[in-house]
Amino acid sequence: MNILFFLKPKNELAYIYDYHTLRQALEIMEYHKYSSVPILNKEGKYVGSITEGDLLWALKKLNILNIKDAEDISIMKIDRRLDYQCVSAESNMEDLIGRAMEQNFVPVVDDREHFIGIITRRDIIGYCYDKMKECDK
Repeated sequence: MNILFFLKPKNELAYIYDYHTLRQALEIMEYHKYSSVPILNKEGKYVGSITEGDLLWALKKLNILNIKDAEDISIMKIDRRLDYQCVSAESNMEDLIGRAMEQNFVPVVDDREHFIGIITRRDIIGYCYDKMKECDK
């Protein structure tokens, strides 16, 4: 099975760039109602991911109570608990499922390592559920 069947393309997603500030990340995540977003560099390569938890811990650690104070802090200065591991567009379902067991979404990169989108855990579970139902028939 080609994993690109499940891909949510980059142009349909929210993500942040490594030059964004803490405030920009907070606003992007709030607007899109995401709990985690990919981080890309200027060339469009995946460099990691950041979660609401990462942002909340940073706000606490930096003692930021005013959103204005978050304007001068680079998102790359924020400690991240973990970065979601990506897969290549040529990866197989086993690789994808293995990654999805540990993270909410799996970033997908092309052969030049440019970010092309994500595959959500929900879509993978839906696929597995449909396959399981087929076996029950």
